[in-house]
Amino acid sequence: MSKTISFLDLNNFQPLDSLTPENLKEIAEKLVVVELKKGSSVFKEGDKDDDHIFLHTGNIDLIKGGKSLKTIEAGSSDAKTSIAHIIPRNFSCKASSDAVIFKVDADLLDFMLAWDQTGSFQVEELSGGDDDDWMSQILQTEAFRRIPPANITAIFASLEDIEVNIGDKIISQGDPGDYFYILKSGRCMVTRKMPGQENDIKLADLTSGSTFGEEALISDAERNASIVMLTKGSLSRLSKENFLELLNEPMIEKIDYTAANLKINNGDAEWLDVRLPAEYESAHIKDATHMPLIFLRMKMSELDQMKNYILYCDTERRSSSASYILSEKGFKTSVLTNGIKDVPTEDLEGSSIEL
Repeated sequence: MSKTISFLDLNNFQPLDSLTPENLKEIAEKLVVVELKKGSSVFKEGDKDDDHIFLHTGNIDLIKGGKSLKTIEAGSSDAKTSIAHIIPRNFSCKASSDAVIFKVDADLLDFMLAWDQTGSFQVEELSGGDDDDWMSQILQTEAFRRIPPANITAIFASLEDIEVNIGDKIISQGDPGDYFYILKSGRCMVTRKMPGQENDIKLADLTSGSTFGEEALISDAERNASIVMLTKGSLSRLSKENFLELLNEPMIEKIDYTAANLKINNGDAEWLDVRLPAEYESAHIKDATHMPLIFLRMKMSELDQMKNYILYCDTERRSSSASYILSEKGFKTSVLTNGIKDVPTEDLEGSSIEL
């Protein structure tokens, strides 16, 4: 296709505008541009393609039952978000003039949103104790207290010990997640490279008993920071496979929509939408509380620890990350299987639903 769209243009669309320039460039390289003649079909009611479709130029009509319900013009507020992104499609859509649309793979976008929204590197630092007391410190964390005893035994049996020296880089920003780490002795520094800045930003100093590296494993994302040793020391690490099986999975309870809706209707749980505001406004489960993953650590004090929250996003990626973060702080959470995709249209509300 001869038509191209600059990554700078993508900043005019939501939630693309929340991505880093690096991720926007990757989206720009991988998106599909389609030039349409007036009357051409964009999608049909009932289609199950999962691409996010954005209007770049021209006009399109949303149609139901053969009747045009709404015309969307490029550059308007309605065109800032993906077009009626409810799967299966709850409307048909046709070009009402010559138009250009572009398609973004939904899974790629969700992957990048999860990566960017867990960008504030999270560690659990523990007070007290000496270098030889790292095991008792780890066992006091909320994460380990919630794991079945048999799994704890299996975790310690699966840990691999490594000795490290001053200057050794344990994690490099941008690398794929491979291990969950426990710092048994020594000190290390967490840094992050920010777009447009030459020097890395220091995020934290870690000491004996600190754990790190879990977020890239949970979100299946790249590392969002680098960690380098400041002293000699020793680490224990757990492979991604063992982490997900023994540590993460026991903490993340998944629930399908039928069972979740029953809990909601019985007053035993509350919906929590962890997507970005534009996604929430486009379509969300009725009566859902909204708290984007990117703000979760700052705003979780507004949540009620006595409630059971059923978390959802577009898939399970961001809601699983949110579930892990909340579970570490003592919240009871479940993750909606397949995210909002399995929710009937009649149980949704938002700008893409109410025409």
